[in-house]
Amino acid sequence: MSKDLLSLDIASIHEGFRKKTFSAQEVTAAYLSKMEETRELNAYVLETPEVALEAAKKTDVRLSKGEDLRDMEGVPVGVKDLFCTKGTRTTAASHILKDFVPPYESTVTQKLWNSGAIMLGKTNMDEFAMGSANLTSAFGKTLSPWQIKDDDRRFVPGGSSGGSAAAVAAQSALVATASDTGGSIRQPAAFCGLVGVKPTYGRCSRYGMVAFASSLDQAGPLARSVRDAAIMLRVTSGHDPKDATSLTHSVPDFEKEMTGSVKGLRVGIPKEYQVGGLTSETSALWEEGASWLQSAGAEIVEVSLPSTQYALPTYYILAPAEASSNLARYDGVRYGHRVDGETLDELYERTRGEGFGDEVKRRILIGTYVLSAGYYDAYYLKAQKVRRVITREFQNVFTKVDVLLSPTTPTPSFAFGEEPTDPVTMYMNDVLTVPANIAGLPALSLPAGLTEEGLPLGLQLIAPAFQENILFQTAGVMEEAAEFQKKVKAMRSSS
Repeated sequence: MSKDLLSLDIASIHEGFRKKTFSAQEVTAAYLSKMEETRELNAYVLETPEVALEAAKKTDVRLSKGEDLRDMEGVPVGVKDLFCTKGTRTTAASHILKDFVPPYESTVTQKLWNSGAIMLGKTNMDEFAMGSANLTSAFGKTLSPWQIKDDDRRFVPGGSSGGSAAAVAAQSALVATASDTGGSIRQPAAFCGLVGVKPTYGRCSRYGMVAFASSLDQAGPLARSVRDAAIMLRVTSGHDPKDATSLTHSVPDFEKEMTGSVKGLRVGIPKEYQVGGLTSETSALWEEGASWLQSAGAEIVEVSLPSTQYALPTYYILAPAEASSNLARYDGVRYGHRVDGETLDELYERTRGEGFGDEVKRRILIGTYVLSAGYYDAYYLKAQKVRRVITREFQNVFTKVDVLLSPTTPTPSFAFGEEPTDPVTMYMNDVLTVPANIAGLPALSLPAGLTEEGLPLGLQLIAPAFQENILFQTAGVMEEAAEFQKKVKAMRSSS
């Protein structure tokens, strides 16, 4: 029974509640049991079974009284440890926040609890969301649940939302919150065979999210299906007066946008996304994805985004600059880890030296450098100008097409011990995801195929600002054509 419960999507769980086939407590218990079974993955940095079971009990009481089902009623959720949870430890996977218990709730998680969702625990991540492989966490690395037959290697789940992705892929959460600054939802989604959505900048509130780069960070869902992602995004979206960057656009019913038709849709194939390092299997899947849409009645159009090559260097100037400013608050004075010194400067140095990991220190140093006198104009100001150019190019392209299709990542997941040894090569993992963050556009990663060895590959859709409805419309059709879960079952049955 518990195994069957783990395979259900949100709609099926709600159908079971209506028919009284099972209770919210039974669903929650199944996920908590799976969480225990999969602890070797290190997907969670904090498990909250008591909180989960208490919430499930309240859901069952509501249902026994005949009250209406809320959108996320009884849905077990993993929460990336970047989202503040009132009374529950939140660390951003950093030693400097190892004992921080927020006195307030993030808007995204509050919306989930208001809609009946159940928190299973806080998921692992790269420290302060800085990383592409979940290797920089103060709690240790997270393992992907994906493995290759007759191969002892373990693979990275992607980052920074690697814990959330591993939990959903391993069925120790039905869905999970995540955040995307340069690809941190979509890249783990591609590596773990999931749907990941980065909404338009400002669509979801950033209140209560531990900040990395404020003009780029955006919350979004990780799920096993496009429909579940659509439901969760609808719940977590909307204007929030607590967040000055939160926008007042109305929130559509994204699930209803999944009409099953893309007839007449113009799909752009950006030629500059044929980047170096793109594997032949990834390139072939990209072509196959375009053919699925063409067969469904869409028009395929080659487009050009000539400044794509500058997106990654632009990102790695802007993001560290904002990080160096945001992380200045962690000084050992008001909260978080503290190492005393004989002077105030010494307290700062010791606290930050001991509290931050190497990748965070690296980005703070880069950010401080590009913002310093004599370099601000040469680096930071120039990067802001390039950002405007990239944004305009997207705007121009979207006068010709409705949505863009590309790979999510150049390669499938890589094994531990085989990761790039220098930071710049590691940063190339984000080369195809970063442009959407630079321009603040919505983007979705969809599991579309498997490598010959059996690792997931993802395809990415990018839409104009506030046109997430097109993402879900297109992704729904592609999901049906890809038959990803069918391919996974066939692969596993053959092994």
